[in-house]
Amino acid sequence: MRAAGLGARPSLALLLLLAGARGSTGSAFDPVPPRFNVSLDAAPELRWMPVLRHYDLGFLRAAVARVVEERVPKYIYWVVGKLMGILERLLPQPFTAEIRSVCEVLNLPLTDCFLINLAYESAAFCTSIVAQDSKGHIFHGRNLDYGFESILRNLTVDVQFIKNGQIAFTGTTFVGYVGLWTGQSPYKFTISGNERGGGWQWNHVIKGLIYRHSMVSWLIRSTLSESNNFAAAVYKLAKTPLIANVYYIVGGMFPGEGVVITRDRDGPVDIWTLDPSNGAWFRVETNYDHWKPVPEEDDRRTPAIKALNATGKANLSLETLFQVLSVVPVYSNCTIYTTVMSAAYPDKYMTRIRHWG
Repeated sequence: MRAAGLGARPSLALLLLLAGARGSTGSAFDPVPPRFNVSLDAAPELRWMPVLRHYDLGFLRAAVARVVEERVPKYIYWVVGKLMGILERLLPQPFTAEIRSVCEVLNLPLTDCFLINLAYESAAFCTSIVAQDSKGHIFHGRNLDYGFESILRNLTVDVQFIKNGQIAFTGTTFVGYVGLWTGQSPYKFTISGNERGGGWQWNHVIKGLIYRHSMVSWLIRSTLSESNNFAAAVYKLAKTPLIANVYYIVGGMFPGEGVVITRDRDGPVDIWTLDPSNGAWFRVETNYDHWKPVPEEDDRRTPAIKALNATGKANLSLETLFQVLSVVPVYSNCTIYTTVMSAAYPDKYMTRIRHWG
């Protein structure tokens, strides 16, 4: 089996694209985030202590305050504060216990720590790609784009979730945020999530939480924890009621196991699978329904498709996929991190914190 690491060389066509893309950078210029182990065998109240102790608590408190102030409407802050006792009883474990423990360490109200987790669920403009090479290997990559770049680049971490002494799954997240937008279950599947336009309305979100609908990032984490294979993961991600619309991009272990799930709050709107026998060896998802045109002012889809076609499926690897995600405007000054992964090669999971310029 061909190695899937970062040793494959980009094609000449892709190198020319990169050379013409002002501001694009390679992995040599982008730092690796800290990597921590979080033990699922520990009590939820203790799990994130090994992470938090490595960070300045004053910086973390200031980050929470700024994001909540700028992202959360004042009336929502007031409503959530009034409902926090009810929400804490309704929301699923272990997430609420983990959030409460983070609050206690930071000496912040539970409302603030809960809302920072909600705030990171919105306004994430991302690009995800799932693709199959000429030998049937599945590769998955994503850029996560968000505001607050100077804060979030300093809070990005890779986390290995440990169960019974083994890595149960791996994900990339921000310190203080217990959900995952990016993750991998070794030898099973990979997942990324992208915001779907029109899916975030605070009133509907709070209503969904009261009805015990899942947060988008919590469903990714619970799927990584609980699903045993690609098909089970796709079913869970497609069918579980959510608080907001989203795209879930999933890669598996075997040929053809790649899909973009377009979600509304109640269920799937569209299931868009790889179809390599008919030439569809990759799927690109940004933040727009794939069957509709993208707005000219935010067209990351076309440059990504062009870069993938320049690469070719025979040259696809984690390295070349990273290079595709480094082509401007797929990569921008709002890109916080890039992750490339393959469930068949879990030790090759790689995240880089991106620096513009």
